[in-house]
Amino acid sequence: MFVPVRAGGCALTLRLFRTASGKRAAVAFSSPLKLAKVLGPDQRWVLLTAPALRGMVADLDVSITIIDPAGTMSQPVTQVA
Repeated sequence: MFVPVRAGGCALTLRLFRTASGKRAAVAFSSPLKLAKVLGPDQRWVLLTAPALRGMVADLDVSITIIDPAGTMSQPVTQVA
């Protein structure tokens, strides 16, 4: 799986997202083309297996992994009372 990362200091870190309901989620793509289509051509990525990704986020309160999301949101959805 192609997993988006951020460059920080001297290491790469996983880029985590939030679902529309606000839950933290890991995102992965089945191809670099699909990743670039959703996150842009300049988005860095690493190649990981599903078990490796789950292991990396296990202690980060991330229980959802989304494969090939169709799009992204720039801001969280606000709840209407």
